[in-house]
Amino acid sequence: MKYEFICIGSATVDQFANTDSELIKIQTRTTTEELIAFPLGSKLLISGLKITTGGGGTNSAVALARLGFKTAFLGKLGEDANAEFVMQALSDEGIDFIGGREGQTGVSMILDSIADDRTILAFKGANNSLTPQDIISFETQWIYLSSMLEQSFDTVVELLQTQQCQVAFNPSNYQAEMGYEALSALIDQVDVLIMNKEEASLFLGLRYEEEPETRALMQEMAKLPPSVFVITDGARGVTVYDRHYCYTGEPMDVIDVAETTGAGDAFASTFAAAQYIGLSPEQAIHMAMTNAESVIQHSGAKEKLLGRQAIEDLMRKQDRKISKTILN
Repeated sequence: MKYEFICIGSATVDQFANTDSELIKIQTRTTTEELIAFPLGSKLLISGLKITTGGGGTNSAVALARLGFKTAFLGKLGEDANAEFVMQALSDEGIDFIGGREGQTGVSMILDSIADDRTILAFKGANNSLTPQDIISFETQWIYLSSMLEQSFDTVVELLQTQQCQVAFNPSNYQAEMGYEALSALIDQVDVLIMNKEEASLFLGLRYEEEPETRALMQEMAKLPPSVFVITDGARGVTVYDRHYCYTGEPMDVIDVAETTGAGDAFASTFAAAQYIGLSPEQAIHMAMTNAESVIQHSGAKEKLLGRQAIEDLMRKQDRKISKTILN
């Protein structure tokens, strides 16, 4: 089967719990951490529970399918009811499943806090056990790769060596912390590398708590093989380097953030889509930020992923600031 995008990554059933948690701060000589706090030994009532599909692989697949691209999801599901739930959700979006099934499907429990952020309890399940034998043969223009660990990582590296296509990679904190040496077999095959600032800091062996400058991070990233580098930094915007210029995009001033799960997946997959259709770096940043901003204004990673026309309509109404400089 021929596709425009193959999305490789995790698939989970996400359980969003609205809690009345409190925040506490733990401060040492070098770091300060904010933690969600619950009374020990108590049974707590939650104000709401929402169950949907998640995982970087399915989130990105849905984003790309809604943008109008022929898309398949490659990953590993369990042999359980949760897998049927995921497969039905993919089918409803017109997305083919070309992976394998074994064991238990991954599950994430997302605990919302009073600060409009969240803590995620993640059970990887079958996600880490993708084998070459699981993969249904395909042809594609692009591969969009999110985090894959353990056996699945080795399978992906082997798979990329057989493909003649463009590759976008959006790793997780777990993978980024491994650094370039551990990931070089993969990174060297990547065309577009997308990380948030914390991931980029971990990847380069720097302390995120010391707030390294994004431009300094980009200068180090530019020493690696990919052609395009992206560093996102939440409310502080996005930086892109394409071997020619460095671009910085700012978020819109008034965004009512409901929940941030899935924002990174929305941005990264939409940016890859913009690369595929040949948009300029400025247009790619604008398009990707617009879709991500739609997602964070609603609960859930997929509910408000937009189609291409809806994004373009919003872009025409926005006055987004995007600057262009030389990286030096």
